Amino acid sequence: MTSESGRGPARVVVVGASAAGLAVVEAARAQGYRGELTLIGDEPHLPYDRPPLSKQLLTGDWSPERLVLREQAHLDELAVTMRLGQPASGLDADSREVVLADGDRIPYDALVVTTGVRARRLPGSDGISGVHVLRTLHDALTLRAELTPGRRLVVLGAGVLGAEAAAVARGLGAAVTVIDPLAWPLARIVNRKIGDWLAEVHREHGVDLRCSCAPVTGLHAADGHVTAVELADGTVLPADTVLVAIGATPGVEWLAGSPVTIGGRDPATGSGGVLCDARGQAAPGIYAAGDVAAWQDPRTGEHRRYEHRLNATEQGRAVARALLDPQFTPPLSVPYFWSDQYDVKLQTFGTLDADDEFTVVDGSLDARRFIGVSHRDGLVRGALGVGMPRPLRAWRTAVADRAPLKETTPA
Repeated sequence: MTSESGRGPARVVVVGASAAGLAVVEAARAQGYRGELTLIGDEPHLPYDRPPLSKQLLTGDWSPERLVLREQAHLDELAVTMRLGQPASGLDADSREVVLADGDRIPYDALVVTTGVRARRLPGSDGISGVHVLRTLHDALTLRAELTPGRRLVVLGAGVLGAEAAAVARGLGAAVTVIDPLAWPLARIVNRKIGDWLAEVHREHGVDLRCSCAPVTGLHAADGHVTAVELADGTVLPADTVLVAIGATPGVEWLAGSPVTIGGRDPATGSGGVLCDARGQAAPGIYAAGDVAAWQDPRTGEHRRYEHRLNATEQGRAVARALLDPQFTPPLSVPYFWSDQYDVKLQTFGTLDADDEFTVVDGSLDARRFIGVSHRDGLVRGALGVGMPRPLRAWRTAVADRAPLKETTPA
């Protein structure tokens, strides 16, 4: 069924009140869509920005209100029906209905999946207070309340989230230990040269960083509160607070039994998302965008997920246009993300894999102001910069074109 204007489906339902979901409904209206729009979210909050959860919100510099992406009045102007605090529990593709946890069924003519990811939890940690994950507004506020001077925080995982939280906690005066079975921080996305450099930064700020360590075998607790983390080699790390930062899992369980296929490559966790073509379509009338979506790269045929904020917005806008224009093909996107750790801001364009070659092309690691290029078979695949944002942007075209490194001279 098409909308009254004859342009696009009559009813578009977006499951996931995220940055990607918001981008879908805003872009649809901006392009003249006049049909029904429904935005479903499992949290009770209006769509909010997640990157500040491990940065400005965790430090206390920002209030929760500052994270809200759009006020209710704006959503009212867009004529979006909001169903917040009601997660989707199933999809009836034959009837074209989304089933909510409360039993309601929401009919659609086109469905967009923007359910993002959820934090992985440590097995055996249920019911133990002081053990946290960091994915939602509630998670961040609860963790923030415990990050007081002298508090012993153990962070499980030295990926981007764990490293950022460790930096914030040190700034708040907590005693921080970070453990990871991999050999260096951010080991799934940067090579050893950058990982060792980043490890030095953390240790200079007083973090007890332990990479290549034995796996966690359990938690110690007293009166229901965590007191220590135990490793397989018998090491016991005292802890007043534990942050579990061991990756995330796409929110796809509610799609079980539907025509949607789950899979694709995720370099960070190995877990796949909703397989989509290069337009974001996963099945007839069903699309996906953001962290949950594994879009196909038309150059390689590979499906890959990116948990990047800018990617969520770009894909959401592209899906909105694809809903209204069957001939639309999105331009090739260049993934971008950033990470704030102490006074260091890492920024990257493209794809960085730990097994790529990495060459510093400007500045130096010692000066903590540099640009490095990730390349494979002589072709540029990604660029990483610290303290050089403008020169880094000049590498974006080379990354997009997979240009030969030896022939690349950014403008």
